[in-house]
Amino acid sequence: MLKKLQLNFTSLIGLVLLIVSVWALFHELRAYNYRDVLNAINAIPKNRLSLSIWLTALGYIVLAAYDILAFAYIGRALRWNKIAFVGFTSAVFSNTIGFGILTGGAIRYRFYASWGVPAVDIAQVIAFENITFWLGILCVAGLMFVLNPLQIPPQLHVPFTDARPAGVLFLVLVFIYLLGSLFLKQPLVIRGHEFRFPNFKTGFIQVVISSLDWLLATGVLYVLLPANTPLSFLDFLGVYLLAMFAGVASNVPSGLGVFETIILLILSPKVSGAALFGSMLAYRAIYYLLPMVIAALMLGVYEFRHRIK
Repeated sequence: MLKKLQLNFTSLIGLVLLIVSVWALFHELRAYNYRDVLNAINAIPKNRLSLSIWLTALGYIVLAAYDILAFAYIGRALRWNKIAFVGFTSAVFSNTIGFGILTGGAIRYRFYASWGVPAVDIAQVIAFENITFWLGILCVAGLMFVLNPLQIPPQLHVPFTDARPAGVLFLVLVFIYLLGSLFLKQPLVIRGHEFRFPNFKTGFIQVVISSLDWLLATGVLYVLLPANTPLSFLDFLGVYLLAMFAGVASNVPSGLGVFETIILLILSPKVSGAALFGSMLAYRAIYYLLPMVIAALMLGVYEFRHRIK
């Protein structure tokens, strides 16, 4: 009963944030005509669209590697192409629909269980994958917020003016995890659940591949930005990560509306809001919708072949 109430409350918060974000987007874009947005999309050079698609492909290959590393962590053998298939499809649905533990976890359980992987091992894979996801964003955001602190927009009403304090906290969390993987050999028991740190090599690889994932995801949007955007990749990386943090924390599927609002609040004084919104629509189509179509087709073909057999 308590878990049901918590889930309902979380969903309610996500709905409220979605409504607020849509209102904020409308407020930011009301000065522009929808034709301005369409013109901005049409103005994106074809070579940049192509580069964005290639970066998306590389990003999802890295995401599929999360599961391959997770199977190495639990010490269980399974054909790598099966793991990559599940890693890719679960990552796509988690990214697009949100609630990654539920959506991605359901896909992992559906396939891994049918291939003879015990439920306890599947649970460890899901936990490992989610920890890997957070290690990367904490590492990259921590470094960016410390070395190149982003100014926080006053509209967000947070108790500090720049992101450096958050960056320090993020790096400390990553450092603690790596120390645990180096020195803690016995499993930790948290609320009755046992957690075993990976060895240091595996923990370090987790940080590296997840950091690469976030750099590639940022690159997908960066190459779609208007040509007159006065930001280097590293400057934009801080903006992207702050917006992504807000989107993930909101529990809104794929941070829809929340992500765009943060980007517009920070960059609209420097770049046309309509042009920015056009770039973000193209980003949504390439990074979320295109992989979703591919993953749905892959699942459909697999299920059809499975039924035939």
